This record gives sequence, C-alpha cells and structure tokens, in this order.
Amino acid sequence: MAGIDGKTVFISGASSGIGRACAELFAAGGARLIISSRSIAGLKKVAEELSRKHGAEVHSLELDISDRRAVQDSIRSLPDEWKAVDILINNAGLALGMDKLQEGEFDDWETMIDTNVKGLLYLTRTIVPGMIERGGGQVINIGSTAGIAAYPRGAVYCATKAAVKILSDGLRMDTVDQPIRVSNIQPGMVETNFSNVRFKGDEQKAASVYRGIEALRPEDIADIALYAASVPEHVQICEVTVTPTNQATGGVMYKRS
Repeated sequence: MAGIDGKTVFISGASSGIGRACAELFAAGGARLIISSRSIAGLKKVAEELSRKHGAEVHSLELDISDRRAVQDSIRSLPDEWKAVDILINNAGLALGMDKLQEGEFDDWETMIDTNVKGLLYLTRTIVPGMIERGGGQVINIGSTAGIAAYPRGAVYCATKAAVKILSDGLRMDTVDQPIRVSNIQPGMVETNFSNVRFKGDEQKAASVYRGIEALRPEDIADIALYAASVPEHVQICEVTVTPTNQATGGVMYKRS
C-alpha cells in the first residue's frame, strides 16, 4: 500500500488485540514495525509471524509505557536505522475493575491513569519532536466511546479515554503549523482480552460482556488505522467513532437473550 510502504511505524501494546491486528495489517502493507509491549515473549512471537508471512522488518521493544524514564531511554537508544518513526500508534491501554467511584481501588486508578494517559503522553512527547524535525509524521491514538460519555462503574476508565480525546485535539492544534496528522479512533465494544484484564482473569465475567452481541473485532479497528495512515498527506482523519451495529453508545446496547 503506497501510503505506508517503507514507513517506520511504532505500535504500543502490540502483543495482542488491536495492537497485534495493527501490526499485521501495517506489515502486510509494507511498513517497517517497532512493536512494544511489557511481554517480550509475546512480541517475539508476533515478530516471527510477521517476518515469515510478510517479510516485514520488525524491531521488538520490551517496554512499560507508564515508566517515563524507560520510554525516554528506549526510544533514544533505538538503533540508528529505527530512530526515524513516521507513524506512532498509541494503542496500549487497559481498564481495571467495575467499582462505583466511591468504592474504587486506588491501585487500579493509578494503573489506568499511568498507562492510558501518562504512557500516551510519554511516547508522544518523545517521538513527535523527531517527526517535526524530519518534516512530517502521524499520531494515531486508540481512544474509546468511553471517552465520549461515562457509563456506570467505569468513571475513571472513561475519564482516561476522555483525556485521550482532548490530548488528541490539543496535539492537533499544537502542530497545526507542521505537517503532522493526528487521528483519534474511538471504538465501542471490541472482543479482545480487554475484559479478561478488567476482571483480573475472571473468564466467566469476561465472556458475559460479549454474550448476545456481535462485537467488533481487532481487525476492524486496525482497518481504520490503516485507512487513516494511507490517505493522501493533505488529508487528516481527525476522529472516527465506530461501534457494533447493536451498540449505540458506550453504555447503550442491545443483547440478544
């Protein structure tokens, strides 16, 4: 695909879910990939598969994006041939718990804020200046319909995704005089390991989230990210909201019994 062929794409949270699907589609389109995750074993498996299937060049980076020093050191110590990142996909994120706000776990809040907000900021702050120096680039943030309106027992997660929306808008304003494109993709229900993480390994609770509705697939979101990266450079896809057919908002959906 001409829009991404030969470009270097950094994808956080690439060992599974939406990040993994983005890695697959961008590799198929001829991109060079830097994939990061806290799971180096998962990354190596992804890298091997993409190299075998698509002949892709892949650089794996074990990284906890909530660690500011680790983000700065990892990006700055990239091999010279990997330093020029053309597209940053801020995908890594998570939800923890379904408590009422007044009953929430402080540690869960800290983890969500540190990953979903601070991690996105750390990667953006470290990578975007290089894009400006080289004369162009793109940031694609994976937000959520949860960032548009809150739903019960999800206030802190929703707040972090609202922050992603505002940070996307703010970055677009702050780079308006530069050839930098900023996209915010806001998915509704996507069937990944998201709910397993939220419910801390309770597979029965996680499965119930998707029962009775055909949820989006990771590939659906990766398709949108690929489209946003592949349009002509004078075109900026600012924001896309996408849900399953039977989901109207983050908290309103129809499930078949």
